Amino acid sequence: MRFLIYWFITYFHLIPAEYLYQDYTNPILVSWNWSFFPLDLIISLTGFTSLWLYAKNRSQWRDAALISLVLTSVSGLQAIAFWAIRCEFDPAWWIPNGFLLLYPLIYIYRLLLAPSRSRQAPASRS
Repeated sequence: MRFLIYWFITYFHLIPAEYLYQDYTNPILVSWNWSFFPLDLIISLTGFTSLWLYAKNRSQWRDAALISLVLTSVSGLQAIAFWAIRCEFDPAWWIPNGFLLLYPLIYIYRLLLAPSRSRQAPASRS
């Protein structure tokens, strides 16, 4: 959901100028930023799909969640790598992208170690 909110804010230019990264209006950087749009849509789609599958007690929810989490981490890594290559450090951009890189690793680890491939249905009382 946050990716979709970010793209809504970006599309309508709602980020205050003081929070924009350096060279924000440079056509190459605009294209670089928008190159994440398809990836972010896939992240959102697989994330929402995993929630839907989980609610339906379908074992595939783990696969969709794993795809979403891996792609989220990759998205953060790509952004951090870009800014590192440019030797630019702005905490306003590094912190959120570092978060995107790292937080999925906790859940990826948990998903890969989980003994069951499906959510356990509540036991029925007879």
